Amino acid sequence: MKSEILNDFPLKSYDKIRYADTDRQGHVNNAVFSTFFETGRAELLYSYAKTLVPEGTSYVIAALNMNYLKEIHWPGRVDIGTGILKMGNSSIKIFQQLFQDEALVADAETVIVQMDDETGKSKPLTDEARKILSAFLLKGLSE
Repeated sequence: MKSEILNDFPLKSYDKIRYADTDRQGHVNNAVFSTFFETGRAELLYSYAKTLVPEGTSYVIAALNMNYLKEIHWPGRVDIGTGILKMGNSSIKIFQQLFQDEALVADAETVIVQMDDETGKSKPLTDEARKILSAFLLKGLSE
């Protein structure tokens, strides 16, 4: 999966870089990258909370693979591109990229699984959730 353009993504969001995000070397600490990715995932999954998260269910991360490509520096902002690579029965594979000043700085693939809060087992996505999420499928980008 490769893209180097924020506009390739169906969902675009951003985070402000805080001074507290930096480390001794003056660049954003690598742990903060996952917080930036979380911003994009949360916007995707919880902007439609009533239909994407049925009562009694939650989304959990089953897998996360991040690649650090360049340093991020304060001050500024990070733009986050988020899209869906594929949907399974109860899972969603999300692809994201981070950009600072239009330069690609990191990417991540995350597998999110919908689970039943009571049993702790995976629970199939609803037809309504599939319909909404299909609008965020990445087009023209292959795995």
